[in-house]
Amino acid sequence: MDLNTVWFALIVVLFVGYFFLEGFDYGVGILLPWLGRSDQERRVLLNTVGPHWDGNEVWLITAGGAMFAAFPNWYATMFSGFYLALVLMLLALIVRGVGFEYRSRDGSRRWRNTWDWLIFVGSLLPALLWGVALANLVHGVPIDAKMNYTGTLWTLLGPYGILGGLFAVLAFTLHGALFLALKTEGELRDRAVGTARRVGAVTTVVAALFAVYSYFATDLFQKPGFLPGLLVVVGGLALLAVRPMLDRGRDGWAFVLNGVMIVAAVATIFLGLYPNVMISSLNPAWNLTVYNASSSPYTLKVMTIVAVTLVPFVLAYQAWTYWIFRKRIGVRERLIY
Repeated sequence: MDLNTVWFALIVVLFVGYFFLEGFDYGVGILLPWLGRSDQERRVLLNTVGPHWDGNEVWLITAGGAMFAAFPNWYATMFSGFYLALVLMLLALIVRGVGFEYRSRDGSRRWRNTWDWLIFVGSLLPALLWGVALANLVHGVPIDAKMNYTGTLWTLLGPYGILGGLFAVLAFTLHGALFLALKTEGELRDRAVGTARRVGAVTTVVAALFAVYSYFATDLFQKPGFLPGLLVVVGGLALLAVRPMLDRGRDGWAFVLNGVMIVAAVATIFLGLYPNVMISSLNPAWNLTVYNASSSPYTLKVMTIVAVTLVPFVLAYQAWTYWIFRKRIGVRERLIY
């Protein structure tokens, strides 16, 4: 396996980790105004993700940095072509982060309600835009012979892109509800379980529609080998098993199974792309690949040495933070956020 493929695989792992971890705190933000019926309950919801949300975003920063260093042409085409969408996402993430930190610094009901809704928008918009972006990566976007994106923001918002965005919003909302079922107690936990059952049913229908649409609108299932199709089956079975696990009170297994579905969906998209990293809808010869979009072999070699040295420390630190804050949280706990 050459270093171009190794770095493509590492970037996929970073994005998979990002969507698995950040997915549930997007979901908690989306559910915040609906699940928390009092200020105290909303503070409990925020405290379930408070110690983790900024650490989860490190995966995105690392994935973006790795893409910039390993595949500068991919980074340049994607970030210039999806510029408006990414700016909207960045603004939403900033508002959400400020909301986590400042929402409970003032006791005014208007102040807290305003931040609750800003956190909702700041969680919903990135989830939607990530789904739209990933759907467009496999569907193809207008890229010319000079690797320039020639479309607009509206080009990305076709029916397939919108369905991909809706699927992402539902999958992350379900992930958030399952995380809250795992991390809260009493009536709030029961409400989270009920929400997960309802959202899970809708997510299953939309996931099936997205899989069928992908079969006809992309070549995801026509690539050599069996992995993309196998992963879709694994993801579908995992999603179907979430409800039985909830009915048996196995909150942890339900959360893990929905995570498996998210991992399978993201891996299917990137495996279907390879060896491309962006598909040109104008001419297949203008596709960006792991070879024409990459840095020099020397750069990839240096990056590999640095990654092998430092990544284990980062993973160990994040695992430690999840272990430290593993307890369920109730309204009688000391709330920080």
